[in-house]
Amino acid sequence: MKETQSSRSERMDPLKIHRFLKGKIRISLPVERVDKEILSLLYTPGVAEVARVCAENPENTYTYTSRWNTIAVVSDGSAVLGLGNIGPYGALPVMEGKAFLFKAFADLDAFPICLSEDDEEKIIEIVKSLEPSFGGINLEDIAAPKCFRILQRLSEEMNIPVFHDDQQGTAVVVSAAFLNALKLVGKKIEEVKVVVNGIGAAGYNIVKFLLDLGVKNVVAVDRNGILNEKHPETCLNEYHLEIARITNPEGLSGGLETALEGADFFIGVSKGNIVKPEWIGKMNRKPVIFALANPTPEIDPRLAKEAGAFIVATGRSDYPNQVNNLLAFPGIMKGAVEKRSKITKNMLFSAVDAIANSCKPHPDRIIPEAFDMRVHQSVYFAVKNSS
Repeated sequence: MKETQSSRSERMDPLKIHRFLKGKIRISLPVERVDKEILSLLYTPGVAEVARVCAENPENTYTYTSRWNTIAVVSDGSAVLGLGNIGPYGALPVMEGKAFLFKAFADLDAFPICLSEDDEEKIIEIVKSLEPSFGGINLEDIAAPKCFRILQRLSEEMNIPVFHDDQQGTAVVVSAAFLNALKLVGKKIEEVKVVVNGIGAAGYNIVKFLLDLGVKNVVAVDRNGILNEKHPETCLNEYHLEIARITNPEGLSGGLETALEGADFFIGVSKGNIVKPEWIGKMNRKPVIFALANPTPEIDPRLAKEAGAFIVATGRSDYPNQVNNLLAFPGIMKGAVEKRSKITKNMLFSAVDAIANSCKPHPDRIIPEAFDMRVHQSVYFAVKNSS
Protein backbone atom coordinates (compact mmCIF):
# COMPACT_ATOMS: atom_id res chain seq x y z
CA MET A 1 0.00 0.00 0.00
CA LYS A 2 1.39 3.38 -1.03
CA GLU A 3 2.26 5.68 1.86
CA THR A 4 0.33 8.95 1.82
CA GLN A 5 1.77 12.36 2.74
CA SER A 6 -0.40 12.51 5.85
CA SER A 7 0.68 9.07 7.06
CA ARG A 8 4.32 9.95 6.42
CA SER A 9 3.95 13.19 8.37
CA GLU A 10 2.29 11.33 11.23
CA ARG A 11 5.08 8.75 11.24
CA MET A 12 7.71 11.52 11.35
CA ASP A 13 6.01 13.60 14.06
CA PRO A 14 8.92 14.61 16.37
CA LEU A 15 6.75 14.69 19.49
CA LYS A 16 5.54 11.15 18.89
CA ILE A 17 9.04 9.87 18.17
CA HIS A 18 10.55 11.50 21.27
CA ARG A 19 7.67 10.32 23.43
CA PHE A 20 8.21 6.78 22.15
CA LEU A 21 11.99 6.88 22.75
CA LYS A 22 11.73 8.57 26.18
CA GLY A 23 15.13 10.15 25.73
CA LYS A 24 17.96 9.71 23.25
CA ILE A 25 20.70 8.22 25.41
CA ARG A 26 21.08 5.14 27.62
CA ILE A 27 23.69 3.71 29.99
CA SER A 28 24.95 0.27 29.00
CA LEU A 29 26.75 -2.25 31.20
CA PRO A 30 30.19 -3.69 30.36
CA VAL A 31 29.13 -7.17 31.49
CA GLU A 32 26.37 -9.43 30.18
CA ARG A 33 24.92 -10.37 33.56
CA VAL A 34 25.27 -9.40 37.20
CA ASP A 35 25.75 -12.23 39.70
CA LYS A 36 27.22 -12.48 43.18
CA GLU A 37 30.80 -12.75 41.91
CA ILE A 38 30.49 -9.77 39.56
CA LEU A 39 28.86 -7.74 42.32
CA SER A 40 31.68 -8.49 44.74
CA LEU A 41 34.29 -7.51 42.15
CA LEU A 42 32.73 -4.40 40.64
CA TYR A 43 31.08 -3.03 43.76
CA THR A 44 31.64 -4.12 47.34
CA PRO A 45 34.17 -5.26 48.51
CA GLY A 46 36.24 -5.17 45.29
CA VAL A 47 35.75 -1.49 44.52
CA ALA A 48 37.35 -0.41 47.80
CA GLU A 49 40.89 -1.00 46.59
CA VAL A 50 40.17 0.87 43.38
CA ALA A 51 38.73 3.76 45.39
CA ARG A 52 41.91 3.95 47.49
CA VAL A 53 44.11 3.97 44.38
CA CYS A 54 42.07 6.78 42.82
CA ALA A 55 42.05 8.79 46.05
CA GLU A 56 45.85 8.56 46.26
CA ASN A 57 46.30 9.69 42.65
CA PRO A 58 43.37 11.25 40.75
CA GLU A 59 45.05 10.42 37.44
CA ASN A 60 44.18 6.79 38.16
CA THR A 61 40.54 7.61 37.48
CA TYR A 62 41.46 7.60 33.78
CA THR A 63 42.52 3.97 34.17
CA TYR A 64 40.01 2.57 36.62
CA THR A 65 36.81 4.51 35.80
CA SER A 66 34.91 5.65 32.72
CA ARG A 67 36.30 9.16 33.07
CA TRP A 68 38.74 8.51 30.19
CA ASN A 69 35.84 8.55 27.72
CA THR A 70 33.17 10.65 29.46
CA ILE A 71 32.19 14.27 28.92
CA ALA A 72 29.51 16.62 30.26
CA VAL A 73 27.33 18.63 27.90
CA VAL A 74 26.49 21.70 29.99
CA SER A 75 23.94 24.43 29.31
CA ASP A 76 21.78 26.96 31.10
CA GLY A 77 19.40 27.11 28.14
CA SER A 78 19.89 30.85 27.69
CA ALA A 79 20.62 30.81 23.93
CA VAL A 80 19.27 27.66 22.31
CA LEU A 81 19.62 27.74 18.52
CA GLY A 82 16.44 29.01 16.90
CA LEU A 83 14.58 29.07 20.23
CA GLY A 84 16.41 31.64 22.36
CA ASN A 85 16.28 31.70 26.15
CA ILE A 86 14.07 28.69 26.88
CA GLY A 87 15.77 27.71 30.15
CA PRO A 88 17.21 24.41 31.39
CA TYR A 89 14.09 22.27 30.96
CA GLY A 90 13.68 23.38 27.37
CA ALA A 91 17.40 22.83 26.77
CA LEU A 92 17.42 19.26 28.09
CA PRO A 93 16.18 17.51 24.93
CA VAL A 94 18.66 19.55 22.89
CA MET A 95 21.55 18.58 25.15
CA GLU A 96 20.42 14.95 24.97
CA GLY A 97 20.63 15.29 21.20
CA LYS A 98 24.16 16.60 21.48
CA ALA A 99 25.10 13.69 23.73
CA PHE A 100 23.59 11.35 21.15
CA LEU A 101 25.81 12.86 18.44
CA PHE A 102 28.96 12.57 20.55
CA LYS A 103 28.27 8.87 20.94
CA ALA A 104 27.29 8.31 17.31
CA PHE A 105 30.24 10.13 15.74
CA ALA A 106 33.04 9.86 18.31
CA ASP A 107 31.98 7.01 20.61
CA LEU A 108 32.21 9.40 23.56
CA ASP A 109 29.89 8.86 26.53
CA ALA A 110 28.27 12.26 27.01
CA PHE A 111 25.83 13.30 29.73
CA PRO A 112 23.47 16.31 29.45
CA ILE A 113 23.66 18.62 32.44
CA CYS A 114 21.21 21.53 32.36
CA LEU A 115 21.63 24.13 35.08
CA SER A 116 18.82 26.11 36.70
CA GLU A 117 21.24 28.96 37.19
CA ASP A 118 21.95 32.04 35.07
CA ASP A 119 24.61 33.76 37.19
CA GLU A 120 27.93 33.29 35.42
CA GLU A 121 30.00 33.05 38.60
CA LYS A 122 27.77 30.32 39.96
CA ILE A 123 27.82 28.49 36.61
CA ILE A 124 31.62 28.58 36.69
CA GLU A 125 31.71 27.15 40.20
CA ILE A 126 29.20 24.41 39.41
CA VAL A 127 31.05 23.29 36.28
CA LYS A 128 34.42 23.37 38.05
CA SER A 129 32.99 21.06 40.72
CA LEU A 130 32.19 18.47 38.04
CA GLU A 131 35.84 17.92 37.12
CA PRO A 132 36.36 14.70 39.13
CA SER A 133 33.62 12.94 37.14
CA PHE A 134 34.47 13.87 33.55
CA GLY A 135 37.29 13.86 31.04
CA GLY A 136 36.01 16.99 29.30
CA ILE A 137 33.33 19.69 29.30
CA ASN A 138 31.29 20.77 26.27
CA LEU A 139 29.52 24.07 26.89
CA GLU A 140 26.40 24.62 24.83
CA ASP A 141 23.77 27.29 24.16
CA ILE A 142 24.95 29.83 26.74
CA ALA A 143 24.20 33.43 25.80
CA ALA A 144 26.82 36.02 24.90
CA PRO A 145 28.58 37.86 26.38
CA LYS A 146 28.66 35.72 29.54
CA CYS A 147 29.66 32.67 27.49
CA PHE A 148 32.98 34.36 26.67
CA ARG A 149 33.88 34.86 30.31
CA ILE A 150 32.65 31.40 31.31
CA LEU A 151 34.76 29.68 28.64
CA GLN A 152 37.85 31.73 29.45
CA ARG A 153 37.62 31.13 33.19
CA LEU A 154 36.88 27.42 32.93
CA SER A 155 39.65 26.89 30.38
CA GLU A 156 42.11 28.57 32.72
CA GLU A 157 40.92 27.05 35.99
CA MET A 158 40.08 23.46 35.03
CA ASN A 159 42.57 20.72 34.25
CA ILE A 160 40.46 19.05 31.57
CA PRO A 161 39.51 20.28 28.08
CA VAL A 162 36.66 22.80 28.01
CA PHE A 163 35.07 23.48 24.63
CA HIS A 164 32.22 25.80 23.65
CA ASP A 165 30.75 24.55 20.40
CA ASP A 166 28.82 27.73 19.63
CA GLN A 167 32.06 29.70 19.78
CA GLN A 168 34.86 27.38 18.74
CA GLY A 169 33.03 24.70 16.78
CA THR A 170 31.24 27.19 14.56
CA ALA A 171 34.45 29.11 13.89
CA VAL A 172 36.29 25.90 12.95
CA VAL A 173 33.69 24.78 10.39
CA VAL A 174 33.18 28.28 8.95
CA SER A 175 36.94 28.67 8.58
CA ALA A 176 37.22 25.36 6.71
CA ALA A 177 34.38 26.37 4.38
CA PHE A 178 35.96 29.81 3.90
CA LEU A 179 39.34 28.33 2.88
CA ASN A 180 37.77 26.03 0.32
CA ALA A 181 35.55 28.79 -1.08
CA LEU A 182 38.64 30.99 -1.36
CA LYS A 183 40.30 28.34 -3.55
CA LEU A 184 37.31 28.34 -5.90
CA VAL A 185 37.07 32.11 -6.33
CA GLY A 186 40.82 32.35 -6.96
CA LYS A 187 41.49 35.26 -4.63
CA LYS A 188 44.33 35.89 -2.18
CA ILE A 189 43.48 35.71 1.49
CA GLU A 190 45.27 38.96 2.29
CA GLU A 191 43.30 40.83 -0.39
CA VAL A 192 39.70 39.80 0.30
CA LYS A 193 37.16 41.82 2.25
CA VAL A 194 35.02 39.73 4.59
CA VAL A 195 31.85 41.02 6.25
CA VAL A 196 30.76 39.17 9.39
CA ASN A 197 27.25 39.99 10.56
CA GLY A 198 26.22 39.13 14.12
CA ILE A 199 29.02 39.45 16.66
CA GLY A 200 27.75 37.07 19.30
CA ALA A 201 29.25 33.78 20.44
CA ALA A 202 29.83 32.54 16.90
CA GLY A 203 30.63 35.82 15.14
CA TYR A 204 33.19 36.94 17.70
CA ASN A 205 35.23 33.77 17.21
CA ILE A 206 34.77 33.69 13.44
CA VAL A 207 36.35 37.15 13.25
CA LYS A 208 39.27 36.02 15.42
CA PHE A 209 39.81 32.90 13.29
CA LEU A 210 39.70 34.85 10.02
CA LEU A 211 42.34 37.26 11.28
CA ASP A 212 44.52 34.35 12.42
CA LEU A 213 44.14 32.77 8.98
CA GLY A 214 45.55 35.93 7.39
CA VAL A 215 42.52 38.01 6.35
CA LYS A 216 43.47 41.68 6.55
CA ASN A 217 40.11 43.35 5.92
CA VAL A 218 37.30 42.12 8.16
CA VAL A 219 34.25 44.32 8.72
CA ALA A 220 32.12 43.30 11.71
CA VAL A 221 28.47 44.32 11.85
CA ASP A 222 25.87 44.01 14.57
CA ARG A 223 22.49 45.58 15.39
CA ASN A 224 24.02 49.06 15.76
CA GLY A 225 25.79 48.84 12.43
CA ILE A 226 29.46 48.49 11.54
CA LEU A 227 31.64 48.16 14.65
CA ASN A 228 33.94 51.16 14.70
CA GLU A 229 36.28 51.97 17.56
CA LYS A 230 35.90 55.69 16.87
CA HIS A 231 32.16 55.32 17.40
CA PRO A 232 31.76 53.43 20.71
CA GLU A 233 27.98 53.61 20.40
CA THR A 234 28.22 50.88 17.75
CA CYS A 235 29.56 48.45 20.38
CA LEU A 236 27.13 46.69 22.73
CA ASN A 237 29.76 45.28 25.10
CA GLU A 238 33.48 45.00 25.80
CA TYR A 239 33.81 42.17 23.27
CA HIS A 240 32.34 44.30 20.50
CA LEU A 241 34.85 47.01 21.38
CA GLU A 242 37.67 44.47 21.22
CA ILE A 243 36.54 43.40 17.75
CA ALA A 244 36.16 47.04 16.66
CA ARG A 245 39.82 47.66 17.51
CA ILE A 246 41.12 44.85 15.30
CA THR A 247 38.76 45.11 12.31
CA ASN A 248 37.39 47.70 9.88
CA PRO A 249 40.75 49.01 8.62
CA GLU A 250 39.00 51.49 6.33
CA GLY A 251 37.07 53.05 9.22
CA LEU A 252 33.66 52.40 7.68
CA SER A 253 30.46 53.58 9.34
CA GLY A 254 26.88 52.70 8.57
CA GLY A 255 24.84 49.55 8.18
CA LEU A 256 25.16 46.16 6.52
CA GLU A 257 24.45 47.55 3.05
CA THR A 258 27.45 49.88 3.34
CA ALA A 259 29.65 47.09 4.69
CA LEU A 260 28.84 44.84 1.71
CA GLU A 261 29.97 47.35 -0.92
CA GLY A 262 33.06 45.81 -2.54
CA ALA A 263 33.05 42.82 -0.20
CA ASP A 264 34.15 39.37 -1.34
CA PHE A 265 32.53 37.34 1.43
CA PHE A 266 29.44 37.72 3.57
CA ILE A 267 29.29 35.54 6.69
CA GLY A 268 26.03 35.86 8.56
CA VAL A 269 25.43 34.36 11.99
CA SER A 270 22.59 36.67 12.92
CA LYS A 271 18.91 36.50 11.88
CA GLY A 272 16.82 35.72 8.84
CA ASN A 273 15.93 37.86 5.84
CA ILE A 274 18.17 40.85 6.49
CA VAL A 275 20.22 40.79 3.24
CA LYS A 276 18.53 42.25 0.17
CA PRO A 277 19.37 40.66 -3.21
CA GLU A 278 20.43 44.01 -4.69
CA TRP A 279 23.14 44.33 -2.04
CA ILE A 280 24.89 41.26 -3.48
CA GLY A 281 25.20 43.18 -6.74
CA LYS A 282 27.35 45.74 -4.88
CA MET A 283 29.84 43.09 -3.81
CA ASN A 284 33.06 42.17 -5.61
CA ARG A 285 33.22 39.64 -8.47
CA LYS A 286 32.30 36.05 -7.57
CA PRO A 287 30.67 37.01 -4.25
CA VAL A 288 30.41 34.30 -1.59
CA ILE A 289 27.41 34.24 0.74
CA PHE A 290 27.39 32.26 4.00
CA ALA A 291 23.83 32.83 5.25
CA LEU A 292 24.05 30.70 8.38
CA ALA A 293 21.13 31.91 10.51
CA ASN A 294 18.84 29.01 11.44
CA PRO A 295 16.16 28.11 10.60
CA THR A 296 15.75 31.16 8.32
CA PRO A 297 18.93 32.28 6.50
CA GLU A 298 19.89 35.93 6.17
CA ILE A 299 18.82 35.62 2.52
CA ASP A 300 17.01 32.84 0.71
CA PRO A 301 19.75 30.83 -1.08
CA ARG A 302 17.81 30.86 -4.36
CA LEU A 303 17.51 34.64 -4.25
CA ALA A 304 21.21 34.92 -3.47
CA LYS A 305 22.08 32.78 -6.49
CA GLU A 306 19.76 34.78 -8.72
CA ALA A 307 21.43 37.97 -7.47
CA GLY A 308 24.82 36.70 -8.65
CA ALA A 309 26.33 34.84 -5.68
CA PHE A 310 29.02 32.43 -6.89
CA ILE A 311 28.83 30.24 -3.76
CA VAL A 312 26.03 30.08 -1.21
CA ALA A 313 26.22 28.19 2.08
CA THR A 314 23.64 27.90 4.85
CA GLY A 315 23.19 26.13 8.16
CA ARG A 316 20.39 24.02 6.72
CA SER A 317 20.51 20.45 5.47
CA ASP A 318 18.04 21.00 2.63
CA TYR A 319 20.40 23.24 0.64
CA PRO A 320 23.92 22.59 -0.71
CA ASN A 321 26.90 23.54 1.45
CA GLN A 322 25.53 23.01 4.92
CA VAL A 323 27.95 24.55 7.43
CA ASN A 324 27.34 22.08 10.23
CA ASN A 325 29.16 22.06 13.57
CA LEU A 326 28.75 18.30 13.58
CA LEU A 327 31.82 18.21 11.35
CA ALA A 328 33.95 19.54 14.20
CA PHE A 329 32.85 18.92 17.77
CA PRO A 330 32.93 15.09 18.02
CA GLY A 331 36.48 14.72 16.70
CA ILE A 332 37.81 17.76 18.56
CA MET A 333 36.49 16.58 21.91
CA LYS A 334 37.56 12.97 21.39
CA GLY A 335 41.10 14.05 20.47
CA ALA A 336 41.35 16.49 23.39
CA VAL A 337 39.97 14.02 25.94
CA GLU A 338 42.37 11.30 24.82
CA LYS A 339 45.28 13.74 24.93
CA ARG A 340 44.09 14.91 28.36
CA SER A 341 44.89 18.35 27.06
CA LYS A 342 43.25 21.71 27.30
CA ILE A 343 41.88 23.02 24.00
CA THR A 344 44.59 24.99 22.18
CA LYS A 345 44.59 27.18 19.10
CA ASN A 346 46.79 24.63 17.32
CA MET A 347 44.24 21.91 17.99
CA LEU A 348 41.43 24.02 16.56
CA PHE A 349 43.33 25.01 13.44
CA SER A 350 44.39 21.39 12.93
CA ALA A 351 40.67 20.61 12.87
CA VAL A 352 40.11 23.41 10.32
CA ASP A 353 42.70 21.89 7.99
CA ALA A 354 41.36 18.36 8.48
CA ILE A 355 37.84 19.41 7.49
CA ALA A 356 38.96 21.58 4.56
CA ASN A 357 41.16 18.82 3.19
CA SER A 358 38.45 16.18 3.46
CA CYS A 359 36.82 17.10 0.16
CA LYS A 360 37.72 18.45 -3.24
CA PRO A 361 35.89 21.80 -3.25
CA HIS A 362 33.10 22.53 -5.72
CA PRO A 363 30.71 25.51 -5.67
CA ASP A 364 27.96 23.21 -4.39
CA ARG A 365 30.23 21.27 -2.03
CA ILE A 366 32.80 23.41 -0.27
CA ILE A 367 32.88 21.18 2.81
CA PRO A 368 32.26 17.46 3.30
CA GLU A 369 29.00 15.91 4.39
CA ALA A 370 28.54 15.78 8.17
CA PHE A 371 27.69 12.07 8.03
CA ASP A 372 31.00 11.11 6.43
CA MET A 373 32.73 9.18 9.24
CA ARG A 374 36.09 9.66 7.53
CA VAL A 375 35.92 13.38 8.33
CA HIS A 376 35.34 12.72 12.03
CA GLN A 377 38.29 10.34 12.08
CA SER A 378 40.46 12.92 10.32
CA VAL A 379 39.52 15.64 12.82
CA TYR A 380 40.12 13.28 15.74
CA PHE A 381 43.58 12.26 14.52
CA ALA A 382 44.51 15.85 13.62
CA VAL A 383 43.60 17.11 17.09
CA LYS A 384 45.16 14.20 18.91
CA ASN A 385 48.44 14.59 17.02
CA SER A 386 48.58 18.41 17.17
CA SER A 387 51.15 20.19 19.29
